[in-house]
Amino acid sequence: MTSPHELPPEILTLRDSIDNIDAALMHLLAERFKFTRRVGELKATGGLPAADPDRDRQQIARLTGIAESAGLDPAFAEEFREFIVKEVIRHHRMIAQAHGEQPPVLDTYS
Repeated sequence: MTSPHELPPEILTLRDSIDNIDAALMHLLAERFKFTRRVGELKATGGLPAADPDRDRQQIARLTGIAESAGLDPAFAEEFREFIVKEVIRHHRMIAQAHGEQPPVLDTYS
């Protein structure tokens, strides 16, 4: 048996793969937020309604289906979606305030 300080090589290899995936996720999220910020700017300057409940419903259904087909717990996927949505809302509020507007009710998926 290995001591607590001597991890099996497979664990170290798996951890490297996990770290790579985490880095990729951060880059993907950064890219996603670039697009949602731009959508927020276009809505703020174009006088468009921020909320789109139909889009939100479509996205929830779409992401739930993706989660299920990928073998991911749909409840976890929904919690993760909510986490991202909160950040999009925060960005859109800042954008609206920068354009001299009151923070709108926001379209969570732009």
